[in-house]
Amino acid sequence: MRFPLTLIFTNIHTVKSNSFEDICYRLSSGLSTDLSALLPDGVQHEAGHFNVFNLTQISQTAREKPAIPYPCRAFYKISFLTARSVAQYPDKAVEISKPSLIFSTPKKPFLWSPEGRQTGQFCVFTADFLHPNRSGVILDELPVFKSPEHPVYTLSESDTARVQGIFDDMEAEIRSNYTYKYDLLRAYALELIHVGQKLQSTAVLHPNHSASARVTSLFIELLERQFPLENPQQRIALRTAKQFADQLSVHVNHLNKILKETTGLTTTELIAGRIVQESKALLLHTDWTIAEIADSLGFSDFAHFAKFFKSGTSLSPGAFRSQAKSVIFT
Repeated sequence: MRFPLTLIFTNIHTVKSNSFEDICYRLSSGLSTDLSALLPDGVQHEAGHFNVFNLTQISQTAREKPAIPYPCRAFYKISFLTARSVAQYPDKAVEISKPSLIFSTPKKPFLWSPEGRQTGQFCVFTADFLHPNRSGVILDELPVFKSPEHPVYTLSESDTARVQGIFDDMEAEIRSNYTYKYDLLRAYALELIHVGQKLQSTAVLHPNHSASARVTSLFIELLERQFPLENPQQRIALRTAKQFADQLSVHVNHLNKILKETTGLTTTELIAGRIVQESKALLLHTDWTIAEIADSLGFSDFAHFAKFFKSGTSLSPGAFRSQAKSVIFT
């Protein structure tokens, strides 16, 4: 069943006296006034699948209203909450005390308990609004909607400003007369999803938010960012433990200690292992000379590279390349 969703936001000032619960009831029950006749030709169908609201303009306090089902459970929701509240899931209650971004689906029920006057914004939409033919994504396959974790992400100051800007643009656009505004609103919704997925990646990498896990992750990111090498003119910039430590603003001894604890290997061992891996790939899959490979990988001369490579593989670079080719053509 599809519930028509109309542009209540455009008349938000006329519903200030209504409670947040009342508005949600109207949305989920399909009782809103039908304003489709006021929409530009060709967008009536799309308009029935998206809306955006501003909590600052909806008067509600925890004392006046008990905990209520989070708005419009027939829809997908992206919420930007900046006041104190609690998101209550069947297995966990998540306290919200700082600006946060929340993603929810009709398939994962939870209860939202506001504490005092609420501020923030949220948008609601049906799966049809972000249908693959329109958005290029499969909604239920996106990490923020598919993950078993509770998608409540605390925002940094810069992320808060960015999310606030996106919602402000949504509010302005939904009131505009632009013929293709729903295409633009779809793009804004996808941008919020990508913001959330970046935050989700950080949460997955650092489930305990430990400093050690974060430093390890940043080290690996710096290391991997240098590869693959695409041409002999490229040259990796970071080769030593001290260079990585300086980039991460930590003492080299501290970096070594953290990496040893989290990976079982020292900084130098991790760097060397990745360079050997790239060396093998270049020897196997390019026609670069060994001297060019050595230079791109930051070695001062061929002899230094040959010694390094042999210590990691028991073969010289030339022997490795020849052996690999003989296997391929056998």
